[in-house]
Amino acid sequence: MAVDLSRRLVPYGLWELAAPLLPKFTSRPQGGGTSPVDERAVFTAVVYVPTSGCAWRRLPPTFGVSPATAHRRFTAWTEAGLWRRLHRAVLDELGTRGELDWTSAITDAASVRAKRGGC
Repeated sequence: MAVDLSRRLVPYGLWELAAPLLPKFTSRPQGGGTSPVDERAVFTAVVYVPTSGCAWRRLPPTFGVSPATAHRRFTAWTEAGLWRRLHRAVLDELGTRGELDWTSAITDAASVRAKRGGC
């Protein structure tokens, strides 16, 4: 994996927040399967797909992670609530540093088309 791309997608500070939140890899009890891969490489590959618009099956081999592995981990992490917890951790970290500006924020929004001829 290209080091500069990895550092740009997942800088050290983000990795430090994300790493403890990742569900731990567990091998299959019946044996077989694949060996665990570097979690940071998988996380970086998973971040790459939605930020680049790349299809999972087109994940470049430079990440050192198969598209199937990246997609499986993305699905597992999503089901485990990783993205919500990571978002909260980033907000907490920025708040602690005093780097959040809440002077303008969207707290909730909805747009519904009015019914024709009704109230």
